[in-house]
Amino acid sequence: MARYIVLLRGINVGGRQKVPMADLRALLAGLGYTDVRTHLQSGNAVVTTDADASGVVAVVEGAITRDLGLTVPVVVRTGPELRAVVEHNPLEVGDPSRFLVTFLADEPAPGSFDGLDLAAARPEEFAAIGRELYFALPNGIQQAKLPDLVGRRLKGATATARNWNTVTRLLAMAEE
Repeated sequence: MARYIVLLRGINVGGRQKVPMADLRALLAGLGYTDVRTHLQSGNAVVTTDADASGVVAVVEGAITRDLGLTVPVVVRTGPELRAVVEHNPLEVGDPSRFLVTFLADEPAPGSFDGLDLAAARPEEFAAIGRELYFALPNGIQQAKLPDLVGRRLKGATATARNWNTVTRLLAMAEE
């Protein structure tokens, strides 16, 4: 059995794609997942199952479409993968509410960020490691330039971002 962190993209944002967390917990439990827990209203869940990560993605996306009538991209990490995300963070966190990790379904193509003008976005910082993108945004997320600049390089990629507070809380939940 493995513990998975299930991240839904774009739910409960601006009144669109509404999914109450009680409904999400019930849906996930109905799929046979155990120890189901959610965090906040933004589509964060932790589950236990013997399925592999790609199976979890396919089953959860399919169930959300079938049962809730929504098309919601899902990104999954195992507990050890999320532990590595935290331990290998290459940037200083500073204010954890102004630090984002973007989780990608697939690793970006080589050269995706070549020529990116990082100096133009200072004091913001960016780093990419595997399927994670790290953003230090000291002036806040709303005014940030780098996530948009980087996002333009990832055309069609399945991605969802969480602030550092959420990342570390989900890790704690996965390891409980």
